[in-house]
Amino acid sequence: MSRAIDTSRDRLVTEPEGASAAIVAYIDGGSRGNPGPAGYGVRIETRDGSLIEEFGDSIGVATNNVAEYRGLLAALSWAISRDRRDVLVRSDSLLLVQQMQGNYRVKNPGLQPLHAEAMRLSLEIGLVRFEHVPREDNEHADRLANVAMDAAGSI
Repeated sequence: MSRAIDTSRDRLVTEPEGASAAIVAYIDGGSRGNPGPAGYGVRIETRDGSLIEEFGDSIGVATNNVAEYRGLLAALSWAISRDRRDVLVRSDSLLLVQQMQGNYRVKNPGLQPLHAEAMRLSLEIGLVRFEHVPREDNEHADRLANVAMDAAGSI
């Protein structure tokens, strides 16, 4: 099961596996050193896997988890800027997915404001589902995150 935030009822709802999404956002973030030079990658696809857009950014020195959240925020902001109201987020970060689904508490004070912003953006979108995927199923976002980390390390 994947879970989603549905603003029509303003609460977390459970969606059956395979539920369709208007777009799929693959996200990844990482740092070299934890903390260290960090960046994220985002790949936006249609439901059938066709590429819409991919991008990433270096974020200076940060932890892996901060970089993962920055990738999520970038993907959600992208969706809002293009008036997308149905998003499936796929991430290889089990922590991020579980926190966004409400299964894990966000204990780290550095992640709390990022999580709060991600929740706010998710509610603004309308319907956002989160799905944990194996790293090998997230290779495009991982590649983009690595390019961004390389750039962060050369600054």
